[in-house]
Amino acid sequence: MKELVKLGLSLVLLAVAPLVAGCNGPKTTKTEDTVVSEETTDPNTMSLTDEELMDKVQRQTFDYFWDGAEPVSGLARERIHLDDIYPSNDRDVITTGGSGFGLMAILVGVERGFITRDQALERYERIMDYLAKADRFHGAWPHWLHGPTGKTKPFSTKDDGGDLVETAFLIQGLLTVHEYFKEGNAREKLLTENIQKLWEEVEWDWYTKGGEEVLYWHWSPNYAWEMDFPVGGYNEALIMYILAAASPTHAIEKEVYEKGWARSGSITQDTDLYGLRTVLDHYENDSSPVGPLFWAHYSYLGLDPNGLNDQFGDYWKLNTNHALIHYKHALENPMGYQGYGENMWGFTSSYSMKGYSAHRPDRDLGVISPTAALSSTPYTPEQSLRFLRHMYEEQDSLIGKYGPYDAFSFTHNWYLPRYLAIDQGPIPVMIENHRSGLLWKLFMQNEEVRAGLEKLGFQYDL
Repeated sequence: MKELVKLGLSLVLLAVAPLVAGCNGPKTTKTEDTVVSEETTDPNTMSLTDEELMDKVQRQTFDYFWDGAEPVSGLARERIHLDDIYPSNDRDVITTGGSGFGLMAILVGVERGFITRDQALERYERIMDYLAKADRFHGAWPHWLHGPTGKTKPFSTKDDGGDLVETAFLIQGLLTVHEYFKEGNAREKLLTENIQKLWEEVEWDWYTKGGEEVLYWHWSPNYAWEMDFPVGGYNEALIMYILAAASPTHAIEKEVYEKGWARSGSITQDTDLYGLRTVLDHYENDSSPVGPLFWAHYSYLGLDPNGLNDQFGDYWKLNTNHALIHYKHALENPMGYQGYGENMWGFTSSYSMKGYSAHRPDRDLGVISPTAALSSTPYTPEQSLRFLRHMYEEQDSLIGKYGPYDAFSFTHNWYLPRYLAIDQGPIPVMIENHRSGLLWKLFMQNEEVRAGLEKLGFQYDL
């Protein structure tokens, strides 16, 4: 599938390392064929309530974007490796999409008392100054930026220009920050004015490649449209089409959504898996029935799926079924992988023994990615909180300073003390949406966003 190939194009080159002991000491031992889990109780978490456990994981994942931020920009590093091994020499690379997630995580930090409002404002001001000066291409930022300079870091040879999907994730975060501060003091209102300016400068309609009825993912000043990636659904990019329709300056028409994203209605050809409907067709060019779980997260950090419907689907049902399908796959465990069950589930694009990989039920390598279950908390609160408690009480060697490590496998006796921004960011944000609806409320109150949703025929709750 093109989007998944694109997502892992550079990351798959990362070196694969053997089992690394966690910060609290090893918890697994290897026999000839299997890993035997030596589950021990962490006395520091046994007495914690669900609310206290959520506080803990939110604080740790927030810290990735606060203490772990790239120092010049204040934005999110693409990855942080606690083993200090960076095979691609990319410790200073910024991810624009992951930074959008981080902007929202910082708001969680304010509301949960991890930092003050003024501290957040100061960080946002630095970020806005940086983003205004960084490379952009018809208003769209590239997938990666070199942190110290703000210049494009190519994601691949021809992916060295504007990335409209990553830009959408960044704008989603910026508009949420805008709503948080828009009624504030003069300094805060200036921040929102600067956000509005960047939002208005994104030329969404230009990315239709001269008026085609579909949005294209990339444009390069060196290779033009050679990446040739029209974005049809369903995948993680719904927010891109909604923001493109909502733009006050460079909006697309409804037909671009209907013919490009919804593929003239063929997006509704859903399927059944583990007794649950997928609601929409998850793959335009692939027979896989269901995608990795980040599809239920990235567009919905701000976009509230509660009561969200259009002519093509019910998005709360879509995301809830998506998460439950992954959960039921772990219960059934058709490949017999070690550790799978009601306490251990969730598959998404993450690190693996084979580099970066798009994990999903029909592409299951025996790897659990904690962000999958944790970021699904609004959809599957009981199952997600059970996973959270199991991780902190029974598998604490898989947890470091920024929360659970990106991925692990009991079957393959493998994990690394490493993190990815795009996996870290949805955790504090989606848990907060479960707890208070904070980010959903902020993003959905934006008048231009609401106008875009109505233009496309969406119904939604406020």
